Formats: sequence, C-alpha cells, structure tokens
Amino acid sequence: MKYRSYTLSNYQTLPQIQKLTDEDRFDIEVVGSVLPFKTSNYVVDELINWDDWKNDPFFTLTFPQKGMLSEAHYNRVAKLLKEGVAKSELKKAVDEIRYELNPNPAGQAHNVPELNGEKLEGMQHKYRETMLFFPSQGQTCHAYCSFCFRWSQFALADEKFAMKEASYMVDYLREHPEISDVLFTGGDPSIMKTKFFASYFNTLLDANLPNLKTIRIGTKALTFWPYRFTTDDDAPELLELFKKVTDSGINLSIMSHFNHYGALETEAVKDAIDAIRSTGAQIRSQSPLMKHLNDSPEVWAKMWRKQVDLGIIPYYMFVARDTGAQDYFAVTLDNAWNIFKDAYQSVSGICRTVRGPSMSCDPGKIQIVGVTEVQGEKVFVLSFIQGRNPEWVGRPFFAKYDPKAIWINDLVPAFGEKEFFYEEELRNMHH
Repeated sequence: MKYRSYTLSNYQTLPQIQKLTDEDRFDIEVVGSVLPFKTSNYVVDELINWDDWKNDPFFTLTFPQKGMLSEAHYNRVAKLLKEGVAKSELKKAVDEIRYELNPNPAGQAHNVPELNGEKLEGMQHKYRETMLFFPSQGQTCHAYCSFCFRWSQFALADEKFAMKEASYMVDYLREHPEISDVLFTGGDPSIMKTKFFASYFNTLLDANLPNLKTIRIGTKALTFWPYRFTTDDDAPELLELFKKVTDSGINLSIMSHFNHYGALETEAVKDAIDAIRSTGAQIRSQSPLMKHLNDSPEVWAKMWRKQVDLGIIPYYMFVARDTGAQDYFAVTLDNAWNIFKDAYQSVSGICRTVRGPSMSCDPGKIQIVGVTEVQGEKVFVLSFIQGRNPEWVGRPFFAKYDPKAIWINDLVPAFGEKEFFYEEELRNMHH
C-alpha cells in the first residue's frame, strides 16, 4: 500500500465521508481549523468501522469532534467560516483560541538545555537519565491524534521543536555522563526516511559514548502506518539499521503508542511487529486514558493481553494532559485509578509491567497509586515515577480526595499541609 494522507483540504474526497451529514462535515471544518487534522489511508481503510463511525475509536482518534472545542470557541470559528472572512482574519482568531488551550503544557519551556551558553532548541532534558531529541525531519506524523499534547507544534510556528545537528547531541551527551537514554521524538521520527535515521544513529554509534545504553524511538507508526517497517521503499534498510544498533550492544526500544486493542488486530501491524522484533529491538506500549476512546477496564485489559501475546511490553497508562481538547477526553483521577485497578487485576502477572495512571506534569510523572483513608481523611496516594529531582522518585505523598479532580493542579495537600513537598524546590528550579 502506498501512503496517502487526508487533511481539511482533501478529506471530502473519501467515499466513506458521504456517510456523514453536512452538519457533521461542518463540525470537522470548524474544529479542524483550530486543532490539527490529518489521517492516513491505512486508518481510513483498515481501522475505522464506517458502519458505526460515530462510535468508532479510530474515527474519534483522528477526525475532529465538535465537543473538542468549548461552545464559545466553536461558535466564534463557525461564525467566521459562515461569513467567509479572509484567511488572515480567520487565522488571527484561530491563533488567539489556540493560545487559550495551554499549547505548552508540563513546563516544556523549562526543559531546553544549554551547551556552552547556547540554548539547544530541539532538545529537552527534564529527567536526569533521559534526553529528548527532536529531529527536524520527524516533526510531523502519519496522522494526528486528536488528543496530542504536542498539537501546537503542528499549528503554531513559535511552538516548534526541531534540531538537525547530531554533533550537538553528541557534545551534550559527553558533557552529561548521567544521561543513559536518548529518546527520538516529534512529531513522529518514523516518518523520516532511513537515511536520516542512519545519519543520527551512526553519529551516536561512532561517538562510542560509554554512558549511552538505550536509544528510544517514540512513534505511532504501528497504529497509523505499519507499512513503514515492511513495504516502504527503505523499510529493509531501516530494519538493518535497527539490527546494527542492537548488535552494538545498545538497547533499542520502540516506544509505540496504542490507544485501543483494535490497532493490534490487522495483519499489517502483526507483520510490522514481527519485523521490528526480528532485529533485536524491544517494543513498549503506552497510551493516555481518554473518554470516548478507551475509558473502560475491559479495553485496557484486552489491549495489554494482546500486546503481550504479540511480544510487546505494556509500559504506561497516562492521564490526558492539560492541553488542547483535554475537556473532551478528561477522565477524573478517581475514575482513572479505578479503571487501571480493575484492568490490572484482571490480567496475569506477565501483563503487569504497565505503570499508571500517570500524569506527565511540570514536576515529573506523578502516579495515582490509590485512594484510601488515613487518620479519618479520604486521600489520593501519589508517587513520582520520574521527577525533575531524582530524589523525589518513589516518595509517596498525599492529596485530599476530590472526585472531580482531573489533573495535579486540581489537587491540594492532605492533612492541612500548605503545599506538596516538592513545590518550593520546583519554584527555585524555574527561577
């Protein structure tokens, strides 16, 4: 199959779109003017059940939905589209709305490192052992997730992360021997041609960095375009490159995003998984928990079991980040913990490598460990899986139980404490 993408400019050429009413299509135009919209012919032809498209998780995953914008934002854009205003006027209004949707969540601006006094835009170093690298050729995707916390990179010019120079990456790694893992992220690095992967990977291998133990690739290609690893023109070369990395003694981990077990059921994805694993690379899976997509323990339990059956390691369940269409997807922290708990209890131990529910917020990855009662007070038990300060990791702390809370910012400390233990140190870090 040859890759083809669909956006606002051409999605109406899809024969399946005729199943939608004019009102449905106008909703797509309105919301897609604010939040990025792109899908692939693989998603359209092999994943979406068009006989039940309104309830289909893959339609919701990639096609804009009316509820993703507030009523005020929706009405403002709808009015401008109906009036047929100039593109410049529409863009001005749309950008104003985008900046109201928290386009830079989790303090990403604080993660950009420096080398010899120069900011390395296109890299992030938030956690001690892990550096993120944003290759400039990988800052788009085969399709866009409607919940993506990096949506602003595709929509706002001044929010983009990208770097071409592999030499900067090597120099930074030499200066920071505590870094053991490099995560190639985006966008989606797997949209790159193999020659670009090779230029980055070979530079890292040739540098012979004793601290470099793992190369990770954050990708959704196994969901949106599994043919990247099987029938694309340069797929054989990519697999050879993967094997070169693993043969060198460096762990190669494909951090794959699967939001629903349906993405694991096609022959195309099974072939791609087999091809990747034949190189010695590991595949780990992660996903946010989202209303309208996967907010039931049955979906998660079935997904983890299928992943293990295919040789994939379940890794993370995330809480939907506080950006973009969060209100549409948000699940309360209480409900998230119950869904995780019920799913976790219903699978065997081999599937219980997964961690969560985890909020990737400014101080770090905070896990909802549970809900309990301590000294007569109902509380959330929380713990850091990762932290800006590694000493925070694994330290339990408590928040007052709030059944409506959906993010760390909604929580307050339990037992009369004025703030959580990390907050003063976090303020000092930012200053």
